[in-house]
Amino acid sequence: MNTALTQRTTASDEIRAHFSGHDSSVNDLRRHGTRFRLQKMERLVNRMFLLAGCGAALLVVVVLIGVYSQGSPTQISAGPSALSGSRAQSFSVSRLNGGRGSLDDFRGHFVVLNLWASWCPPCRAELPDLRRLYDTYRARNVVVVAVNEGESAERAGEFARALRVDFPILLDENQSYGRVYAALGLPTTVIINPAGTIVRGFDGALTFDQMKAAVAPLL
Repeated sequence: MNTALTQRTTASDEIRAHFSGHDSSVNDLRRHGTRFRLQKMERLVNRMFLLAGCGAALLVVVVLIGVYSQGSPTQISAGPSALSGSRAQSFSVSRLNGGRGSLDDFRGHFVVLNLWASWCPPCRAELPDLRRLYDTYRARNVVVVAVNEGESAERAGEFARALRVDFPILLDENQSYGRVYAALGLPTTVIINPAGTIVRGFDGALTFDQMKAAVAPLL
């Protein structure tokens, strides 16, 4: 009996050892499988980041191409001050008081072209001085042309009426003037002579004295 019992015990131990080894192998396989899946996911994530980086780079290139197609790199980086001596470009846009208008409509005048928007605090601060400049020099062939950048006629009109603006206002919904006149921000002011050549360009708000110093020597 002892011999038979010993044999059965030995057999049971062998069976347990066999299945224990099998369970160990299964666990090893599971660990390897998990590690493989993690590695696969890591490679997938890295590939996604790489593609995202390429997409972002492509977007930057597209934007730069769009910007540089409107002006030279020097003009874009230096802003409106780099435009002196170049031909003033003109676009047909809506007038605030109705109809269509463009910069070319004022050829033969000294034009103070001002790019602005109602959401811009420096623009609000500058417009009264532009009105004063217009009143001071309009009899000497000077016209101020305010070009609203990207806003509706209702919004621009409300703003102009609040500040009692009486000089011409154009509505540049597509911001074409802002692009070609290298506006780094608003307001931007460009002074153009009667022949249509840009004389000076300014980035940021000007005081009345600064406007006068830029315009008076040309008259």
